[in-house]
Amino acid sequence: MRKLVLSLNDKEAANAELFGPKAANQAALGLAGLPIPNGFCVSAEAYRMQLRKNNLLELINKLPQADLMESRLLTNEIRMSLFDSPIPEEISDVLLKSREGLCDNVNTPIVVRSSALVEDREGSSFAGQFESFLGLSGEKEFLTAIRACWAALWSVRALRYMGSHQIDPSSTAMGLLVQPLVNAISSGGGLSKTVNGEMILSATWGLGEAIAQGEVVPDRYELDSDLNILHVEMGRKTHKVGCHLHDGEASSVVSKDDRKKRCLSDDQVRELGAFLQRGEDLIGMPAEIEWACDKEGFKMLQVRPLNTTEINEKDEVWANHPGVSGHPGGIGWASGKACVINCECELNRVAPGDILVTQVAGPSISQILPMVAGVVTELGGSTSHLASLARERGIPMVLGVLDATQNIPDGSNVAVDGVTGTVKWLGTN
Repeated sequence: MRKLVLSLNDKEAANAELFGPKAANQAALGLAGLPIPNGFCVSAEAYRMQLRKNNLLELINKLPQADLMESRLLTNEIRMSLFDSPIPEEISDVLLKSREGLCDNVNTPIVVRSSALVEDREGSSFAGQFESFLGLSGEKEFLTAIRACWAALWSVRALRYMGSHQIDPSSTAMGLLVQPLVNAISSGGGLSKTVNGEMILSATWGLGEAIAQGEVVPDRYELDSDLNILHVEMGRKTHKVGCHLHDGEASSVVSKDDRKKRCLSDDQVRELGAFLQRGEDLIGMPAEIEWACDKEGFKMLQVRPLNTTEINEKDEVWANHPGVSGHPGGIGWASGKACVINCECELNRVAPGDILVTQVAGPSISQILPMVAGVVTELGGSTSHLASLARERGIPMVLGVLDATQNIPDGSNVAVDGVTGTVKWLGTN
């Protein structure tokens, strides 16, 4: 039997069919000489063993014939069993032994990330749809996070996403990635090639969760393929996310001085741009990365395919109309009626073909992406998870538009240019 756990230094760890693309790509980055946190990956076979141990295959086999209500009951039972059932010793012993050898300091917090066999692929990134757990300590927390990541494959959010991409949850499995938490001074993401041929880097203070969840407007840096810096735009970095042992994630206010400072120097921008290009070379297509920078330098945390397909022609009626700018999602152009919402409870107001205008670019909004023509948000950046989900669906999106929900009238005609990051609007109908 193949090993359930492999170090990221092992060449076989780069096998996406065994460990999932997220873990495999992380291993491939390290094997190619790029800086990554040390760590190990857990084979999807461990997930399958847990299914068999708890007789869940019988429930899964009932799903094709189940009606909607029965299907919901079955998937909930599968999810809860994966989360609640103890991990067999033949698996947990291997996991705990690998965890003990991960860090020299037992007080170093660790991270457990999902690595489903279907995620981080072209056309189905699953950005923000599964689970990641940061700042874990102790055996109990660690094993609970493992079970929670397995259970996340059957969450309502993940099942809805899989349904919209014609993916059968019973045909896939969940690998895992385990690493020490990077004590990040700054973090962010990057796009190796926009429609205009430029690279975009985003950065904020602390952990990158604030960008991923669309909670801040990050600094934005644009480069050409020769690593010349073309444009620098300061973000609105009002708070940062940190993580401490026993306390988990915590948000804190960024000082006024740090809000005015760039997260990256010119030299760091060029260094990171070079890493981004190497990530693109590694996966053989335009790439999206996540990174963190501690006192020792950059660490690459993730690389996945980037959708850069241009869709829709611009309507020249809008050419000379004034507008506002933000961070481009990186794809497409669209127009429609603005639906301004201020909380998730108002999502039922969104109609097919609307331009969604909202504050936070959180992944939870992904459930209505299939019905909207475009998205405008006050927070977030080009590398937020929601931007990734919009790109793969070809939906124009502009993020970080200051006071968008106050300035764009509800019901007005709106045009969204996801390539230039421009939003324009006319009066209400």
